[in-house]
Amino acid sequence: MSLTRPMVNRDSQFFWDGTAIGELRLQSCNACGSLRFPPGPSCPECGAFDRGHVVASGRGTVFSYVVHRHPPVPGKELPIVLVLVELEEGLRMLGELVDVPDDEIADVEVGAAVQVDFHRVDDDLTLPIWRRA
Repeated sequence: MSLTRPMVNRDSQFFWDGTAIGELRLQSCNACGSLRFPPGPSCPECGAFDRGHVVASGRGTVFSYVVHRHPPVPGKELPIVLVLVELEEGLRMLGELVDVPDDEIADVEVGAAVQVDFHRVDDDLTLPIWRRA
């Protein structure tokens, strides 16, 4: 079974270009400076279409999490620990918390420090993943 691939379009291309070189990029508004994730065509704060990006620190804390045990996910081994990470920059991002042995899943907790890392799937896709800091 192959991995389900994310949708890449003109609004998100900068994000995937960043993961390919080990950067966690957040969309920014060049008009008002607000940050947003997920990326979109216009700023939800001021409505401007003048987009840019900043490179995030890659540090955050677990805001929430779930352990996915069923159904199977193409290209993944279960269980999968999925975390909603609150970034230092104030935005939240969903991702996989990796390297959590089955006997340590119960130790994952809200507020735990995490750091982004990158998993190169192939020449066309690098996914952001999270590790305990």
